[in-house]
Amino acid sequence: MRQVIHIFNKEFKAYFVSPIAYIVISVFLIVTGWFFFTTFFLYNQATLRNFFALLPTIFSFVVPAVTMRLFSEELNVGSYETLLTLPVTFQDVILGKFLAAVVFVAAMLIPTLAYPVAISFLGQLDWGPVLGGYVGALLLGAAFSAIGLFASSLTRNQIIAFILSMAICFSLTLIDNMLFFLPQPVLSLMQYMGTNFHFQNISKGILDSRDILYFLSISFVGLYGAHLALQEKN
Repeated sequence: MRQVIHIFNKEFKAYFVSPIAYIVISVFLIVTGWFFFTTFFLYNQATLRNFFALLPTIFSFVVPAVTMRLFSEELNVGSYETLLTLPVTFQDVILGKFLAAVVFVAAMLIPTLAYPVAISFLGQLDWGPVLGGYVGALLLGAAFSAIGLFASSLTRNQIIAFILSMAICFSLTLIDNMLFFLPQPVLSLMQYMGTNFHFQNISKGILDSRDILYFLSISFVGLYGAHLALQEKN
């Protein structure tokens, strides 16, 4: 566990060394703030429903930008081989990098807590869905971080890792909308496979074990895929 914490600290601090972290956070806050407040004053309701409705789509672009360098950069400059000479395992490296990405996503969400606080002064806000939405956002961020980690482990090119991760996350988010022409039984199955369906359930304040298990399963599959990809490169 000590190695995991060491790798986590190293990767999390590395985010704030380069300007990428500040750019990603700024873009995320500008986009979410713009879309949220324009619709908020349009509907004039004390709710964060529109914010959470947009979040899966926004995360499909933002989280891949957060994770694209985690392995691609090391594979490109050759520091990955040096890392393997240290007393760490694949599991330590993957888990440490994964936790760094998830905590960064959590840090990115912290400024958005100003939204519900501001709304609570303007109207009577139901805090149940708000808390559920933020729990769902962390689970969604963890699932997309695992996918991004997997994509980053496949290539030395950060841009390719970003595009691959974004394509997977975007497909999982909009899978039910893209396949609307399918028969209803098949569409129901596709909807259940999509992240948006499970996230919207949690954002209503309903913590169903099936929705939580879905995000944990996506995270596990992504991390296990990264483990297999790194084993192939060893």
